[in-house]
Amino acid sequence: MDWTRSETLALAMHHCTQCRGSGLRLGRKNVLAPCNCVLRAIFRACHRRFVTCATQERECSRIALDPQLGRHRPLAWGRKDEEYLADFCLVSRRNLDDFEYRLFRYHFVLGADWKLCCRRLGLDRGNFFHALYRIERKLGRVFRELEPYSLFPLDEYFHGPSRFQAAAMTPLTVSPATLPEHLRFPAVAQIA
Repeated sequence: MDWTRSETLALAMHHCTQCRGSGLRLGRKNVLAPCNCVLRAIFRACHRRFVTCATQERECSRIALDPQLGRHRPLAWGRKDEEYLADFCLVSRRNLDDFEYRLFRYHFVLGADWKLCCRRLGLDRGNFFHALYRIERKLGRVFRELEPYSLFPLDEYFHGPSRFQAAAMTPLTVSPATLPEHLRFPAVAQIA
């Protein structure tokens, strides 16, 4: 996946010392890579949506009708909020090691504060926050680069890809003989 400045600019922190607010920084082998502040912002946006979906009342859950490829069943029903909760947890479980996943589960899923997590995992405050930032950075990249359907841009996850694709503009050519009489322009005589 190629990261562009238009994707990262809005997510970057304007006072970041690595990217200076642009969202991209020069990585290894002179390749532009997303800054850590952008990856953490992606994770935090996904986590906010996770908390919103998890704390809403079950009666408020939406059922969505999604278009599917294929001849036999063009549409499929789904509960997007519950699917997002499951995807968020399963993708995180797949991409974190055991220690990182325990920290992720205690702090982000169950909502424990840093004191309780430090006591439970046997960490000091500095190592706890360094591990948190590492988890946010790792999962932010995964949520954006996940194939075939990524978790971040949230509007694409919940509403599907944009239907307004840039179509090639072909000029419309219509011969005057095919137009009805009331739509034809009168013939103009040439004046020499």
